[in-house]
Amino acid sequence: MPRGSKTRREILRGISGGTMGVVGLGGLAAGRSAGRPRRHVVGTASARARRATERAADSVHRVLDFGRIGSAVAGVFPDGRLDALRRRSDVRYVEVDGTMHAIGRDGHAQAPGGSPGPPGGGGDTSETLPWGIDRVDAEVAHANGETGNGADIAVIDTGIDDDHPDLQANVGAGKAYVDCRGKNCNYPWSDDNDHGTHCSGIADAVDNSRGVIGVSTAATLHAVKVLDSNGSGSFSDVAAGIEYTADQGWDVGSMSLGASSGSRTVRDACQYAEENGVLLVAAAGNSGPCTDCVGYPAAYSTVVAVSSTTRSDDLSEFSSTGPEVELAAPGSDIYSTVIGGYDTFSGTSMACPHVAGTGGQLMANGYSNTEARDRLRSTAEDIGLPENESGYGLLDTAAALGFDSADST
Repeated sequence: MPRGSKTRREILRGISGGTMGVVGLGGLAAGRSAGRPRRHVVGTASARARRATERAADSVHRVLDFGRIGSAVAGVFPDGRLDALRRRSDVRYVEVDGTMHAIGRDGHAQAPGGSPGPPGGGGDTSETLPWGIDRVDAEVAHANGETGNGADIAVIDTGIDDDHPDLQANVGAGKAYVDCRGKNCNYPWSDDNDHGTHCSGIADAVDNSRGVIGVSTAATLHAVKVLDSNGSGSFSDVAAGIEYTADQGWDVGSMSLGASSGSRTVRDACQYAEENGVLLVAAAGNSGPCTDCVGYPAAYSTVVAVSSTTRSDDLSEFSSTGPEVELAAPGSDIYSTVIGGYDTFSGTSMACPHVAGTGGQLMANGYSNTEARDRLRSTAEDIGLPENESGYGLLDTAAALGFDSADST
């Protein structure tokens, strides 16, 4: 239930600690990929240490700059040189460059009856109001002229189908950090998985009398592709995407991804983004039923952790829970955009962009990231779930924007 003040953990589970089941987060072991040497990330506290780390690497995957927090170098290092780096006082950490995954699982394939078929096809062109958009009363905000216009939402995920008729008008610049090196990577950021496109439609599908409608309808979406066609990406690639989001000055970072163990590199990236004005929102994880099992990056204090609810306002059976959960949002059987069409997925991945879209609307109205976060908390609806399941309560988009949603259910 809501609380007047919620104390997040002084110290979250150890950076390498925490447990999460494999439901929706399979294959999380941070080992070496087949045929590839194991990659590490070295966090440095000085320019001198960063240069020494780059020289020590057999190959450098990427260099990250988190400002006052420090830098990090991801690469392949001989064991002896890695040990020498660990002994340096200006090296903050050394960690395996592990793997994060898209957090979501398919509900069921659904031919979009009453909705348009694949782009270019025929069929009914009516627009569907997904139940989750209705439940958080986003349509009340739309009716009062709130569309998110002016906000920039980074979907840090598998990419976006920028040709989709429900997304095309809202898609802006993007960048890929999958199979790429350095900040000048030009790898295509288009979606090759469906996950990022599905999350994008929830956050910000266009109100165009066809398909579906998003929580926001006119914010600018940015594909920050950090996950590959299998929905997997390295810690350093995810961190690079978060760093890029902050450096672009975008408002919201939506992260429907996670891992069972934490990463110092990703934690630093989240801190850097939060300090630079980004509202970070992440899926809590799909390890339920369980207790104290929120994944990373959702578990970090700089990130809004979102659990998942059903049509009946129950906790979704797959949803992770724990003291880090800040808000709940619809995540079961969510109908949204996929590559070339529409489909129904379930997961905390689907809950996350409901919050991200609302955050975008608040920041379009001049809220800072911290003010938007406070507003989301203070206007959440009490649906009777324990704090570790719903945090401050269920997202209420209309209330967050100052509208009366009592006539909507």
